[in-house]
Amino acid sequence: MAVVLDLLHNDARPRHPEKAHRPDQPIQRKPDWIRVKAPGSPGWAETQRIVREHGLVTVCEEAGCPNIGECWEKKHATFMIMGDTCTRACAFCNVRTGLPQGLDGEEPARVADAVARLGLSHVVITSVDRDDLADGGAAHFAAVIRAIRGSSPGTTIEVLTPDFLRKDGALEAVVAARPDVFNHNLETVPAKYLKVRPGARYFHSVRLLQRVKELDPQMFTKSGIMVGLGEERNEVLQLMDDLRSAEVDFLTIGQYLQPTKKHHPVLRFVPPEEFRAYETTAYAKGFLLVSATPLTRSSHHAGADFARLQQARRDRLATA
Repeated sequence: MAVVLDLLHNDARPRHPEKAHRPDQPIQRKPDWIRVKAPGSPGWAETQRIVREHGLVTVCEEAGCPNIGECWEKKHATFMIMGDTCTRACAFCNVRTGLPQGLDGEEPARVADAVARLGLSHVVITSVDRDDLADGGAAHFAAVIRAIRGSSPGTTIEVLTPDFLRKDGALEAVVAARPDVFNHNLETVPAKYLKVRPGARYFHSVRLLQRVKELDPQMFTKSGIMVGLGEERNEVLQLMDDLRSAEVDFLTIGQYLQPTKKHHPVLRFVPPEEFRAYETTAYAKGFLLVSATPLTRSSHHAGADFARLQQARRDRLATA
């Protein structure tokens, strides 16, 4: 029986049991414009050592991010809290799916210590979906934010959260902990949700981002999508309008890359000039900051982007 194995941890358990019976989808050869540096530098090894010593999970590894070599060389890691097992089964995602273990009460302190050891001026905290928890893990997010504030008060914090679907009060708990950036990715256009993100609801996600601004108008909000999943240009432009109606500040657009033969296929490799066109259009629609390249990912260059985001707000206020 064909199964998708956890290659990252040499674990023989099925990584995606819900995908095991799906027919194989061919993995296309990547075009010349998608090339990344292989990991293995001394900085990468040091980042890996600190992550391992603290018993932490990173989305860089679990999602198979193509930028891990570049980011870890600079000691930039994105921590994935609440375990390595997600309760959702999105067709694009390489994170393990199944029934998660209970929360680790010591994790916030370990994340905070790792942030201090890595000397991060800006950190991104994300998580698996935890539909099994009454609050979706919101209190745990807040605990991690508070722990980082306690040990690294000068570090700015960006959260990349699940949608907290049907979790009353969860969003409010995370916003109350006052991260500097609240990110929640739409991932794709609404017409693709049934196949690509079946456990989520597009307009709920848009409303989540809008609600952040209602709770704290000064908090930066951010969202991202992948292209190459069969979306049409006009659908992407409508998504931009939906995000701007929710007053989202920062939009990221990157190329979808198929993790295994059991995942959704890449239907198209979008050329760099189309990404540049999306960027131009998004700025015209009013986003403070846009990152649109084939290798753009939510947390890629997040620290530098946060500084650019702050400056963009200052510039806009100065000309208002």
